Amino acid sequence: MTQPEMSFTPEQITALFIDAARNGENDLVRQFLEAGMPADCADSRGYTPLIVATYNDQLDTARLLLDNGADPNGVDAKGATALSGVAFKGYEAIALLLLERGAHIDQANHAGRTPLMFAIMFGRQGIARMLLEHGANPDIRDAEGLSARDLAHRQGLGSLFDGATAQ
Repeated sequence: MTQPEMSFTPEQITALFIDAARNGENDLVRQFLEAGMPADCADSRGYTPLIVATYNDQLDTARLLLDNGADPNGVDAKGATALSGVAFKGYEAIALLLLERGAHIDQANHAGRTPLMFAIMFGRQGIARMLLEHGANPDIRDAEGLSARDLAHRQGLGSLFDGATAQ
């Protein structure tokens, strides 16, 4: 008796690759890359292995993907980058890795929100400070006309900007 042949659609293969990245399964991620999967393949929501790995705090997987050509500035369907996701989640080590690998610190999503805005909106003071120390602009305005500085003052976090001058 022969085994039935298993075949997967390209979408299913991409989903398996992204799931491996989400779960930090580096051996499997490496196998996908060695088999020729593009490091920046995306699912229907625009999520790439890097965006999903970083959002799920998979530092080693993020490093592996970046080492294999993943774009630190790739965006999902809403225009969000991996840096925006880690700013929202508060993952400082991954944010630093992304910045070291060329992530644009002030890249805004489709609503005009920058990683610094996400950090402030979700009370991630540590990452907000780190982004400011690395040159994030607190005065960029989103689609609603608000800046990171405005958001911080609304939330009682104005002290984040002590010493930061308007740009």
